[in-house]
Amino acid sequence: MYSQFMTISPRVVPAARSDTRPSVQPGHPIARRLALGAVVGPALFTLAWLVLGVVSDGYTLFDHRFTDYSPVSQPISGLGMGATAPYMNSAFVVTGLILLVGVVAVFRAVPTGRPALRRWSVVLLGCSGIGQAVCGIFNLEAVLPHTLGFVLAIGTPVAGFLVAGYYFRGVPGWRRFGNWLRLGSLLTLILLVAFFATFQPTADGAEQGIAGLVQRIGILELHAWFVAMGWLAYRRTPADAVERVAEVTGRRPG
Repeated sequence: MYSQFMTISPRVVPAARSDTRPSVQPGHPIARRLALGAVVGPALFTLAWLVLGVVSDGYTLFDHRFTDYSPVSQPISGLGMGATAPYMNSAFVVTGLILLVGVVAVFRAVPTGRPALRRWSVVLLGCSGIGQAVCGIFNLEAVLPHTLGFVLAIGTPVAGFLVAGYYFRGVPGWRRFGNWLRLGSLLTLILLVAFFATFQPTADGAEQGIAGLVQRIGILELHAWFVAMGWLAYRRTPADAVERVAEVTGRRPG
């Protein structure tokens, strides 16, 4: 009886050791080109406010006439008023949407790892492009929606860079950029606070302060991170992605 039991009893096979590392898959090759939207959008936006800031002859805001436009004291949104309004507001909307496409493409182009961090990164950073477009749809006289657009465009990347930094740290070949991006979150916050500290919502403040200069420095810093992100995603070829995935997982492509 005992021998029969030993014969029919199933063999116990030790469970395979589970791999606790997040699964990493190669990114989408086609998205690499679309990721350049994160480069083109900020570049065109910067070109727009540089050129229009030179040709602007002032504008009227709430019955107050600004006879001259100063990039040192006045915000970029001031170019969305007066004679330059059609061009600047179009630039806000078009380049914001281009940036949004670029952000989504970046996270499609890189090797994927942690889905939750990836989704939150896309949402938070994508809000920057959406907010930029909102600023073009609603000018300075539409105070509430324009302010909401500004907060989305400049404020959400503070959290977005932090979350994306942690995400990129787990992506093969992106760890160093992830570390720098977390620093970018802090720098963006500092410049945002500096803008609000120098901004004076009065006619005299708009003509004499330095809020316009601080805002431009902050936007250039903000967009520089998007440009770097888009360029890195474009430069990482599919073969590079597969190779780095193999280094992480320990499996070579067959």
